[in-house]
Amino acid sequence: MNYPSSVPLALLPTRIERLPRLSTYSGSNLFIKRDDLTGCLTSGNKIRKLEFVLADALEKKSDTLITCGGIQSNHARATTAVAGRYGLESVLFLRGEANALAEGNLWLNQLLGAKIRYIDEKAYALVDQLMEEEAGKLRSRGKRPYVIPEGASNWLGAMGYVRAAEEMRNQFDAAALSVDRIVFACGSGGTYAGLLVGKKLFGLESRLTAINVCQSAEHFVRKICDISSETSARLGLGLSFETGEVEVLDGYVREGYAESDPEIAQLITKIARMEGIVLDTVYTGKAMYGLLDLISRSVISNKENILFLHTGGIFSLFAYRKSLEVGIPRGSQQ
Repeated sequence: MNYPSSVPLALLPTRIERLPRLSTYSGSNLFIKRDDLTGCLTSGNKIRKLEFVLADALEKKSDTLITCGGIQSNHARATTAVAGRYGLESVLFLRGEANALAEGNLWLNQLLGAKIRYIDEKAYALVDQLMEEEAGKLRSRGKRPYVIPEGASNWLGAMGYVRAAEEMRNQFDAAALSVDRIVFACGSGGTYAGLLVGKKLFGLESRLTAINVCQSAEHFVRKICDISSETSARLGLGLSFETGEVEVLDGYVREGYAESDPEIAQLITKIARMEGIVLDTVYTGKAMYGLLDLISRSVISNKENILFLHTGGIFSLFAYRKSLEVGIPRGSQQ
């Protein structure tokens, strides 16, 4: 496979580990791929995508990265960190209030020197237009901006998970591990799209199952097919994709994107103490909650070998720590 140009940002390959206590608790056979350990400030799945996106920005001699996300966006934080590392400026369009308490990813973005534009929910619906307008203003001042879509979920960003699919196939082969299903959170569609292309390219036999943390399953099925098709077209692969082969399981958005949920908070606490692995409230906590619920209802068979893809999100936890206190019994803090 001849990949497009990329910049080495992530610590790869990430480990695959079995979750013995969670397997016993759920009555299933669970493994985890630690994409939360791709780096420090550049941790999580976003950095795999940025390896290809940043390479394109540097080839175009860009001096400013523009992107968007929620106020605790992991992608925005990773983009800002990468920009600083390569001497670029960053501009972020964040959905939230300008007077929000600077915690978690928001505080890190401020520390890293990002220029932040706070916008409300209504304006965020037009965020792609707003980013292009910002890019136009910068160009008029002689700057060379580069616009990155939400979550870096375009064909270039998806390449990060095309390569991850090859990495996983090699790890499975080396360990003689048969994985029936790979489960992960879906927030913008790029991770799934890359894995789907990689699955076909590298003969990855595992079933791909995403649990959406916002929007609807229907929305993401269409988007994943679009990104996958563009990726194939750009690389001249001749692959085709049908909506029926994309599995996004709805029903776990709960109170809404990035909204706290007592049951998910309790699960995050349980898994932290059970396996020493920390999930986040926005993405991986919801995805794991959905996975365990689907196993308990036999929608997903407990006979399968299941790999949970941990896509990161540790820093946003600090902004939601009060909601997590519901999962910590009184008197347990010493």
